[in-house]
Amino acid sequence: MPGVNKELLVVSIGAGSLIASHVIQYQAPFFRLLALTLKQQEVECHAYCLMNNHYHLVVETPDANLSQGMRQLHGVYTQAYNRRHRRVGHLFQGRFKGILVQKESHFLEVCRYVVLNPVAAGMVKHPRQWAWSSYRATSGESAAVRCLTVEEVQGQFGKRRGLAQKNYRQFVMQGIGRASIWDNLEAQSLLGEEGFAEALKGYVTGQEKIQEIPRRQRLIGRPGLKDLFEGDGQLRTKRDRMILKAVHEYGYSQVEVARHLRLHYSTLSRIVKRVSGEQE
Repeated sequence: MPGVNKELLVVSIGAGSLIASHVIQYQAPFFRLLALTLKQQEVECHAYCLMNNHYHLVVETPDANLSQGMRQLHGVYTQAYNRRHRRVGHLFQGRFKGILVQKESHFLEVCRYVVLNPVAAGMVKHPRQWAWSSYRATSGESAAVRCLTVEEVQGQFGKRRGLAQKNYRQFVMQGIGRASIWDNLEAQSLLGEEGFAEALKGYVTGQEKIQEIPRRQRLIGRPGLKDLFEGDGQLRTKRDRMILKAVHEYGYSQVEVARHLRLHYSTLSRIVKRVSGEQE
């Protein structure tokens, strides 16, 4: 992306209800594994919050390389947790949800949002009362865990550490009761100033199959259905191949394609299955 060397992501991961009352108590191994994972992937974590059944991270990654690391983190942590608690099965529900954020305009906003989660949920009145977020470390009230980088957030509030920590605390408190920053999302997974989504088109071109980039972000630059099926006189074989391409490569649902072509869903589904078989 022009002018941006790294991706800033707000990552949200759901945890199974079985560990709702235990994951916070067992946080030390989680943070050790998280620190190792971030180091291996050359990813920086600027803010985090462990909630009862999910957690949030604000991470900055030089490449679209986060999925592999998160799978490793969840797999190793699940094994250790299950051995300790004599249980089996998954702890984390599905893959993570990532929101791509324009750092220049929304960096501090998303860091504040993450540490205010317990306040917004009514679990505490002040973010310092929630020991399982990055607030205390960034505000200078406790030491930072190894996975957390506090310098960049603090650096936004002053050159002297004490003043920066004080200004950070004031900034976070000013966010209580404010409207959600997610009201300004584009494509359900982008947060930035006007034109941010348009600027991403060139960035995601050629990366449509990279799963680390959320689907709606990967498909920002895809052609419209009108362009794909331009002209009413297309040969049926060409149209059918384009139907398969629209579904498999460009990420359109069969319902969307069927509606555009004024075909019954079952008819289009048979076309997709037939053409897929011919290409195998």
